[in-house]
Amino acid sequence: MTAGIIQVKTYKLFEFDNNRFDINKHLPLFLTDICINKIKGNMENKVWYITGASKGLGLSLVKKLLQAGHKVAATSRTISALKAVIGDVAADLFLPLEVDLCNDGSISTSIQKTVETFGKIDVVVNNAGYGIGGSVEELSENEVVDCFNVNVFAAVNVIKHVLPVMRAQQSGHIINIASIAGFAPTTGWSLYAGTKFALIGISEVLAEDVKEFGIKVTVAAPGAFRTEFLTGQSLVLAKNQIADYKAIRESQERILTMDGKQAGDPDKAADIFIQLAEMDEPPVRLFMGTDAYKRASQKIEALATDLEKWKELSFATDYKQQPNVLNLQ
Repeated sequence: MTAGIIQVKTYKLFEFDNNRFDINKHLPLFLTDICINKIKGNMENKVWYITGASKGLGLSLVKKLLQAGHKVAATSRTISALKAVIGDVAADLFLPLEVDLCNDGSISTSIQKTVETFGKIDVVVNNAGYGIGGSVEELSENEVVDCFNVNVFAAVNVIKHVLPVMRAQQSGHIINIASIAGFAPTTGWSLYAGTKFALIGISEVLAEDVKEFGIKVTVAAPGAFRTEFLTGQSLVLAKNQIADYKAIRESQERILTMDGKQAGDPDKAADIFIQLAEMDEPPVRLFMGTDAYKRASQKIEALATDLEKWKELSFATDYKQQPNVLNLQ
């Protein structure tokens, strides 16, 4: 028998590579109501829902998935932006969605359309986000709130609306794109780091919360990738810059000179995301890129050093333990 994909419902006989196949003879009864996705290496194409798909890592991923025959629902602020970079793709494979990620109703509608079009959602990639630079003192309330709305709350709302679908399926994989800045931040990017720390924390706990439903969660923390991230399309600097913050200005100038020279290849990142979605036990957290790995390693070493250095103070907050006294009366 050659490899192929069998969809088993309640049929007694069905075709398998033009051969008649008797389910009662060849498969146990408990398989009659499930779908076998893999037989001898063949895998079923998945349905992906990806935010921020018109540029950067999201765009590279969409292109790779469509080339491989997967079904993709892709969001952007305008459908025209998506169609301009993706081109003409068959409607049974590609669903471009115009979504306002700061509007919960818009997100909900996009999830519903995806399920109506493709019947399920296997993988969600929360990729939309942007950088924001400046000290806490420099950034206005609107600048901070806008960034948290896109980088954190949009992802939370996507997850809230897709979880009922995945729970019903008893399967799914949520991949949240954070940043190495959410683990090992650098000077001048405090609020951006705050959004990515939040996404990493949410993802780590979410992975525990949903594993009983067969749902997997991975949070990726990329380093610098050669995308539009360091351009005005994806990066905002504080409008109210204060001259005293010389170290921040130097840090920002240094990072901006990296544009076009980043070590990370977005197409290779897309390959990794596709590999993650095929893993039975994917990592909960993944640092992507040699730069991310090095920064994470340095942060872990610093944490270990601080933990031991201040161990006495840490232990000093416990109630003093009373010695066990044997009462002989």
